[in-house]
Amino acid sequence: MKRNAKRCWQGLMLTCCLTLSVLSTGCFQTTISGQTLPSAYYLDDDVQYFPMGPEQKLSNQIRALERDKAQRQKSLDGADY
Repeated sequence: MKRNAKRCWQGLMLTCCLTLSVLSTGCFQTTISGQTLPSAYYLDDDVQYFPMGPEQKLSNQIRALERDKAQRQKSLDGADY
């Protein structure tokens, strides 16, 4: 009788451990070998923070053209004719 109860207890503990390990893996964001991997539901997640960007998409190009124009104007003003 004691032997049967001990075996039942071991089976119950094994079942609990296996259930716990199955339920606790693969559900959330994880870090494996330095890589941050998304959850299985990353396509359904809402964007929590989306930083403001420049209103014009080509702001760096516009700034560079203005700087070039200012340098050209400066070089023309300093030229002796």
